[in-house]
Amino acid sequence: MIASITPYYSLKLNLRVKAVSSLFIITGAASKRTMVTTTSNTGDSYTTISERISFEKEIKKSRFIAIAAPVSDEQSAHSFLSEVKDSRANHNCWAYKIGDQYRSNDDGEPSGTAGKPIYSAIDSSGIDRVMVVVIRYFGGIKLGTGGLVRAYGGVTSECLKNAPTCLVKSKVQIDMEVPYDLLGLVYHQLQHFQVENIKQDYDTGNDGITVVSFMVDYDKVESLENAVKDNCSRNIVFLKTLKQN
Repeated sequence: MIASITPYYSLKLNLRVKAVSSLFIITGAASKRTMVTTTSNTGDSYTTISERISFEKEIKKSRFIAIAAPVSDEQSAHSFLSEVKDSRANHNCWAYKIGDQYRSNDDGEPSGTAGKPIYSAIDSSGIDRVMVVVIRYFGGIKLGTGGLVRAYGGVTSECLKNAPTCLVKSKVQIDMEVPYDLLGLVYHQLQHFQVENIKQDYDTGNDGITVVSFMVDYDKVESLENAVKDNCSRNIVFLKTLKQN
């Protein structure tokens, strides 16, 4: 979790900002040779696949089926894996990338020959918030470690190459404590920056203050703050809390 509070000026208008884009990691499931790794990668948008897609290939009589789907959190990743894995198959290997968290599983294949190349193919594709499960039905011919790496990485790459993608912008929720006489100014700026889901609460416990809540694209937050500050007739304070869970 990342949290920061940045004061800019003095008093009167407070903005509390919470990023709603989330990063999760799967825990609690028994698995074989599972690799968990964290990297630092924060952005205001990401590319993901827009629908589930599969790719199948036979390699030396073994049948490999790669199935990819967008995943946003721990629950959706668990659900996807439970739905597509086949208990009749020899191996159900997988990897996922959700923000700066990723995890891979060899499911009984030699260490590093399945989950890791699946993840490497995901990472190379530039696609985020995605999970790929590769199901293998053994055909009787051993591929060796190099052959397994090429097989699992190759079918993952082919699967993702054929997948329809979409650009997703991270959203930020902002709660603003606004004096009544500044509501007109604030709403003008909110309309200009095309914010979404505006709500207003007068039951704040502070006379003459209302709380205005809304959603805005991550990359518009700084410009919105500057616009409110520049157009306000009094000193203001911005309280920002960015969270990644």
